[in-house]
Amino acid sequence: MTSFFGSVFWLLVTLGVLVTFHEFGHYWVARRCGVKVLRFSVGFGNAIWKRVGRDGTEYQIAAIPLGGYVKMLDAREGDVDPALRDQEFTGKSVWKRIAIVAAGPGFNLIFTIAAFWLMFMLGRPDVAPVVTAAPQSMAAKAGIQAGDRILSIDGQAVSTWTDSMDLVANALLGRTPLKLTVSGSDGQPRHVLLPLNELPPGKDIGQYMDELGLQPSPPPAIAATVVPGKPAALAGMRVDDRIISVNGQPVENYAVLQKLIPAEASKSPHLSVSILRDNKPMTLKVDAQREALAGQPVNWVIGVGAPAAEKVTLRYGPIRALAASLSTTWHNAAQTFNMLGKMLTGQASTRNLSGVIGIASVANASAHMGLSWFLQFLALVSLSLAILNLLPIPILDGGHLLYYVVELVKGSPVSEQMMVVGQYIGLALLFSLMGLAFYNDIHRMLLS
Repeated sequence: MTSFFGSVFWLLVTLGVLVTFHEFGHYWVARRCGVKVLRFSVGFGNAIWKRVGRDGTEYQIAAIPLGGYVKMLDAREGDVDPALRDQEFTGKSVWKRIAIVAAGPGFNLIFTIAAFWLMFMLGRPDVAPVVTAAPQSMAAKAGIQAGDRILSIDGQAVSTWTDSMDLVANALLGRTPLKLTVSGSDGQPRHVLLPLNELPPGKDIGQYMDELGLQPSPPPAIAATVVPGKPAALAGMRVDDRIISVNGQPVENYAVLQKLIPAEASKSPHLSVSILRDNKPMTLKVDAQREALAGQPVNWVIGVGAPAAEKVTLRYGPIRALAASLSTTWHNAAQTFNMLGKMLTGQASTRNLSGVIGIASVANASAHMGLSWFLQFLALVSLSLAILNLLPIPILDGGHLLYYVVELVKGSPVSEQMMVVGQYIGLALLFSLMGLAFYNDIHRMLLS
């Protein structure tokens, strides 16, 4: 499956699951509140499958799988049979209408907690937060050294690369100074302050990450594998030999080795490789050869493989997984509101908004990383849908909730004229937001 078709497929899976769960929330609570549901639709447009249930509700899957809706018996949309008036939406108390509207985002929140809970029980494979800093970057100037392990960020303990970068990214959005506790090769903790407030405003998160320069630390130059019949093996190199220099040029890590071998072999394929074996120095004569590795152009190689990154798996039992799920949901919700607030005040750039293209790309990538990663992705998108729908924008659930709060205060429903004006304002705001997110997605694609 190509990247494009994979992205489209997993986007449809994501929207299908999350929108169906959202609309089921409206449907389930409406039924419990005595409101007749006329139609439950997954997707928009003409139905490609439908049936009428024993409750009289028409269930359908429509041709355009980019959303869904629940159609209830509503006097605002036409005449209501007097025999069904007690099942009509607007005739219910304001508190029941609030419950029905809030149920969609509420079910998205329930889905988020459940998805995180299952993810933590299955276990999410990751790598340890062992870092280095790009030369002359902000991280390098702040004191980050190659091989530093991040222990905590702003007082919050971290054990994985992903969790560490999530916290760093959130701080970058608001350009606020960030305190890191790291440990180096001596194992002693030390504190590092990243002055993110010195970053220029108006850039997106990718540009800020580049300027920060915080990167995964490359593995040491140890021969984790030695391919039989290749130059290194023929010269006598063994697994676990540490390569310390090539033609007298020092090798600090495996990334340096990867650059140094082609550079030196292009001058002469006869290489002098110094190694440490059981703490004893040795020099091997290695004749490099040209070879095309998987997905790479023809280049000089000697036939050694790098050590794997240190693996970390977050896996908990059911009780601890539930606690971790609730904590993660709360933390991500706070981060989202924090980001929205910073965007509204101009502290964070709106370039960081992503639309359907960005979601599709991440959906495809996370699906290929495994079930646990895809569950995390679904949880985060579901939480975002819950928060987005609760924004007080007419046409969204939050806009309807705002109308009902006004009704509670003034003692009577908002006028139909005011609701129509609100619908137009809501549509304008929503399309503007979608347009900006779409522009950001296209802009990132052109720059990548």
